[in-house]
Amino acid sequence: MYHEELKKFPENFLWGAASAAYQIEGAATLDGKGPSIWDEFSKIPGKTFAGTNGDVAIDHYHHYKEDVALMKELELKTYRFSVSWSRILPNGSGEVNAAGLKFYENLIDELLENKIEPVLTLYHWDLPQTLQDNYNGWEGRETITAFLEYCEILFDSFGKKVKYWVTFNEQNVFTSLGYRWAGHPPMVTNLKRMYAANHLVNLANARAIKLFHQKVPQGFIGPSFGYGPIYPATSNPEDVLAAENADSFNNRWWMDVYCHGRYPKFALNTLKKFQIAPTITAEDELVLQDKDSHPDFLGINYYHGGTVAQNRIEKPTANQREFSKTDPYLMQEKDLQSQNPETLMFQNVENPYLKKTDWGWEIDPVGFRVALRRVYAEYNLPLFITENGLGAKDELTEDKKVHDSYRINYLQTHLVEVQKAISDGVDIIGYCAWSFSDLLSWLNGYQKRYGFVYVDRNDQEEKNLERIKKDSFYWYQQVIQANGIDFK
Repeated sequence: MYHEELKKFPENFLWGAASAAYQIEGAATLDGKGPSIWDEFSKIPGKTFAGTNGDVAIDHYHHYKEDVALMKELELKTYRFSVSWSRILPNGSGEVNAAGLKFYENLIDELLENKIEPVLTLYHWDLPQTLQDNYNGWEGRETITAFLEYCEILFDSFGKKVKYWVTFNEQNVFTSLGYRWAGHPPMVTNLKRMYAANHLVNLANARAIKLFHQKVPQGFIGPSFGYGPIYPATSNPEDVLAAENADSFNNRWWMDVYCHGRYPKFALNTLKKFQIAPTITAEDELVLQDKDSHPDFLGINYYHGGTVAQNRIEKPTANQREFSKTDPYLMQEKDLQSQNPETLMFQNVENPYLKKTDWGWEIDPVGFRVALRRVYAEYNLPLFITENGLGAKDELTEDKKVHDSYRINYLQTHLVEVQKAISDGVDIIGYCAWSFSDLLSWLNGYQKRYGFVYVDRNDQEEKNLERIKKDSFYWYQQVIQANGIDFK
């Protein structure tokens, strides 16, 4: 759709940025906090780049006032952050850690005082280690009970202060990397276990949303999903069918459950054929289908999509792309995983029209518009862009500047497509760039930087953790002040 003139961003559009507790807070053992699975996993030799971990991270725990002051200077309208479950409940359930609860109360109050709308994410991957030890984490239904206990504490504590809530961040990523590729905790490579754990997370999500609607009726809640549109490699109907198959497995497997309360039949039938489908009880079906358990909005984390061709069994190719098993947005075959269900349905191929980041992620701004259009058309819910950004190796000059024109270009080209999607009629609540400041990039340490604010530390030493505004900081400030840019 061509627009001679693009519709402006809504007057109340929430311009923001995002983060996650483990990646920024530090203070891993202070003030009563218990260990999470990431606290333990990151200490295993060889699991993270240069042995990096979140023990200190960027020490947001002690710098939150300074960070919020920078958010105010940037003129953020909203800030999305996650709560560390084990900071609230050191053992995952039971006794509440008052100091941990107080930290988040102080953070929320600081944001509100500076007219920044808090967006609270309940779960961003850092499950309490005790729940992993006692119940096998998300493979045990007891973890659902513990999650609801944790949610209720936060709903009761902050329900009158926080309007927007996110249940789970990128469920497709943490279940795949944790239970299929062993790239994240709990380091499992078992598809049946992955689908079983994923089903329990679906139940936890649904029950948490229903509890929220009871406890915080004036608020809004939904999951954040790592969405990537799927393209057929050609107009050959076999490639188009492959794209349909891939979309069912990479996107609809999660989104249909969130919004429709059921798994897509094609994908479920395929998993049953391989005897790896989750066990779904009659009670589970009622939980998922309960309208009060469905989200008020959908959070969309967008980085890239994927391109697929007809499956390799029916159409072998000489030059098949070798994908990394740690790519978080595509379920991809590799090594011993090559006999998995996807092999029968599609194969991932290079997209010759797209450039890539330093980490091999495709750069596809138009795909952002495609993603927003598809999700809104299918699920008819307001969308909240909860992540979008560029990871790069930023350089600090001698005069303490960071000239990240590449990040500005990335974000601007993506925001053009967001504005086009709005002009197409998509209802978008806000946009949270990933991330506000540099942070621990999970497996990639501190070398992969995303933020508008440079944090002076590296993989080997913490230095002084000085906060330094990048060029992109001032660019985004102008975008917010103008409520967008006249992109022509």
